[in-house]
Amino acid sequence: MATGYLDILKAPHAARLLTGTLVGRLPSATGHIAIVLFTRAEGGSYTLAGVYAALYGIATAIGQPLLGRAVDLFGQPRVQLPAALVSALGMVLFAAVGTGAPALAYPAVAIAGLFTPPLEGGLRALWPSVLGSEDRVHRAYAMDAVAQEVMFTVGPLFVTLLVALWSPAAALLVINVIGVLGALSVVLSEPSRAWRSAPREAHWLGALRSPGLLALLGAFLFIGMALGSITVAGVAYADDHGDESVYGWLMAALGLGALIGGAAYGSRQWAGVPERRLRGIVALLALCYLPLTLTPGVVAMTALSALAGVFLAPALACAFIVVDRHAPRGTVTEAFSWLVTTFGVGAALGTGAAGPAVELGGTAAGFAVAGAGGIAALLVLLATQRVLKAPTGPSDATIRTENDRSGAAQPGFSSGHQA
Repeated sequence: MATGYLDILKAPHAARLLTGTLVGRLPSATGHIAIVLFTRAEGGSYTLAGVYAALYGIATAIGQPLLGRAVDLFGQPRVQLPAALVSALGMVLFAAVGTGAPALAYPAVAIAGLFTPPLEGGLRALWPSVLGSEDRVHRAYAMDAVAQEVMFTVGPLFVTLLVALWSPAAALLVINVIGVLGALSVVLSEPSRAWRSAPREAHWLGALRSPGLLALLGAFLFIGMALGSITVAGVAYADDHGDESVYGWLMAALGLGALIGGAAYGSRQWAGVPERRLRGIVALLALCYLPLTLTPGVVAMTALSALAGVFLAPALACAFIVVDRHAPRGTVTEAFSWLVTTFGVGAALGTGAAGPAVELGGTAAGFAVAGAGGIAALLVLLATQRVLKAPTGPSDATIRTENDRSGAAQPGFSSGHQA
């Protein structure tokens, strides 16, 4: 596994693109946490914190596919960096006005989310041009998921550290400044500047005309809901135990579990179609969410949080491959951005539902939303097995990838071929 990942990172530009994307994604990875902590520090209720976090998630969900389609049409630098700057300015405004001026606070949060740059989709669109072969690209997807979990492990601790040493408002500002620097690093790289999407069929639905992609998005809506509910339920659990730092440890444990699971998943090549494998992974993911409702002591709860994260990165890595197989040609960034969008909508629904659940039924009820989300995701995948069957690829012996400007690619490998 380590040798395979090292081989990928040795490829020209790969380490810079991965690092820049992760750093650039710090606001989207931790923004909801910072918003919840900032709102609570301002005296807002769990419900209000959930509303702001949900607004941020919904706005991000709306913006990602729109910006992703813009990237497919106009290229990465002309979209990613301006979006990052506007998003950061929105969060600066929210930190400045606070929750006491809702006429400004709500639009500020919405702007911050709406203009979150689609760096995730952009990176996955770049991998074929940087790495070349299907094998290496699929391994990069697994490494990408693992690296994201490093961010989800370190990010919450970083935010809580900023809050403890400085203030919740400072945390909002710092993570967004760092995010802009990450986006700048990506768009100044040669692969990002040179990348062009493959020719696409003009269609108002874009990537959404793929039934298989729609089925996948339906499942990940509920996985996002599960994770979003844990964000709010974790704050309630920390409050129950009188220690704000417990929240950071729970979120970090969740990310650490996903890191371990993603590393194990990426350590081998998997036989069979990824659609079938994804169903098994999501079943295990749902099973691991259920024990969180027990809400035991801090040590045991931290361990359960780590267990709940184990199958998250494998689910994401497998989903990346499924998106790649079902996305219509010329829509690769948009298709990956729709996955991010759906995840964000689900997280927004989860945060919105967990707040009232905690206030009505206690902390365990908040975590029960996560269990319900995992089960619903599995049911969607089981109900849509027919449309998620392995797509029939193009018949050409040699297929152009989205990012292969010379047109030479391995037979049977196309990033974003017609489903």
